[in-house]
Amino acid sequence: MTSQQAHQAAKVGHGDASAPAVATRDILVLVALLAATTILSQFFRTALAVIAPELIGDLGLSPRMLGLANGGFFASLLVAQVAVGVAFDKVGPRRTVGLLAIFMAAGAGLHAVAMDGPQFVVARFVTGIGCAASFMSAVVLISAWLPPSRWSTGLSWVFGSSQLGILAAGAPLAYAAGTIGWRQTFLLTAVLAAMAGLLFYLFVRDRPPGAAPPVAIAAQPGALDGLRQILAIPRILPVFSLFGVAYGAVATISGLWAGPYLKDIHGLGAGERGLVLTGMATIQMASVFAFGPLDRIFNTRKGVIVAGSMTTLALMVVLAALPAPPLWLAVTMLSAISASSAYGTVLLAHMRAHFSNQLAGRGATTGNIAQLAGAAVLPVLTGFIPSFFGDTANGYAPDAYRLIFVCLAACLAAGLAIYIVAARDIRPREI
Repeated sequence: MTSQQAHQAAKVGHGDASAPAVATRDILVLVALLAATTILSQFFRTALAVIAPELIGDLGLSPRMLGLANGGFFASLLVAQVAVGVAFDKVGPRRTVGLLAIFMAAGAGLHAVAMDGPQFVVARFVTGIGCAASFMSAVVLISAWLPPSRWSTGLSWVFGSSQLGILAAGAPLAYAAGTIGWRQTFLLTAVLAAMAGLLFYLFVRDRPPGAAPPVAIAAQPGALDGLRQILAIPRILPVFSLFGVAYGAVATISGLWAGPYLKDIHGLGAGERGLVLTGMATIQMASVFAFGPLDRIFNTRKGVIVAGSMTTLALMVVLAALPAPPLWLAVTMLSAISASSAYGTVLLAHMRAHFSNQLAGRGATTGNIAQLAGAAVLPVLTGFIPSFFGDTANGYAPDAYRLIFVCLAACLAAGLAIYIVAARDIRPREI
């Protein structure tokens, strides 16, 4: 397929005004099961933050190994994306998510039996494979079940609900780790992952009842051909540039460094760290629901995205500039970053609007490759920083955390600059 053909493909298949009406009950079932899988994915993504100090002690993890463990999760998500995209388009999200749930459950179980750093990295990698289809299945299914003007809103329902996974990785995880132990807690999540995968396979459908399958615009492309078709769509790369850092920068803070930062700089115990992280997740969940309809209200996706990302960038810079802020201010800044970064559902809808239904699976996972690359690299990159400054009596040095925030802010600024200059807006009322 040529660049021009890919551009034409991106213009078709975004919705069908004659599509059969979808019952509210069916939408609720779809959203509930998408939420269940994404809740688990969010939990596994962020679970290290609150129990990181305990993991460091029990498994003898160095800062680099801790960063590698967290980055390994996202690296496995990344390497699976091309195969997941092909599976979405060939066998559908239902079968893909149902199969990968086996890896999610197995990986959670491996967390519980890991005895050292390398084994824990393997556990994170296997779990990441199991979560590889969770979020992008929401993009594919929501765009199949809802009209284009409501994609951001529909995604906000799923992604807002998914924040319950981050909530669970805060105070509840801290409590569970303190009572039954973090190993037994991961065994419980393995059971929940298996149950969620089975229910998804049994009750989710790839298209609304009565809807015709997508009309093929050409022979079904192979994995690399499909990737080339997506990359040939005009003005898609600037969107991917922001995708590559927007989630990764914030996830590296909330999912990795927020817990150690609150312990080393402010002396918070596991329970107190859990409360802060739970509060951050609660704020982000409410913000995701709030961001969802903004693109329809203002009839601009790019404007909403730029406003949210610029606010997030400014907050990171302020946090980096403060060597040892009082606890209330540090918590306020971390919470504000959680709120302002909730524009991700609008960014997903902006990305999805660039390509057709025929390439929905490959398009979603290609964008996710950029997102996960950042989420895999940034934890590993920042994991080297504490060793430059040495440890203090309380843990890592304050300047180490400041440089971590500077590094993440610089990456976000670079991706945002490309997006502002080169991305085109796709307004909901124009689709």
